[in-house]
Amino acid sequence: QVTLEESGGGLVQPGGSLRLSCAASGFTFSNYRMNWYRQAPGKEREWVATILSVGGIRNYADSVKGRFTISRDNAKNTVYLQMNNLQPEDTAVYYCNARRTASQPGSWGQGTQVTVSS
Repeated sequence: QVTLEESGGGLVQPGGSLRLSCAASGFTFSNYRMNWYRQAPGKEREWVATILSVGGIRNYADSVKGRFTISRDNAKNTVYLQMNNLQPEDTAVYYCNARRTASQPGSWGQGTQVTVSS
């Protein structure tokens, strides 16, 4: 059974930083591409970042490029999202997603709330 558990969300002031974690279990983590998505109130879920299973190749949405960094620790079965210079428009529930290939919907975590407000 695939389980993804996000943590690290919270309330932060504009310009601040947070690091999200997603602990995975129930599958061979190192073989999966890991993704972060987010969903703001009243909006559709949007893709944020991906890290591939091989070579550590990373891709980012334009809205977060240069501010967010995705990384993974295969020994700990965990993927991270370091978020710097957070802005109010980054406020959303952040979800971890694991998929074997890009064409699969994959599995989802329950999400962690990030609120950026002064």
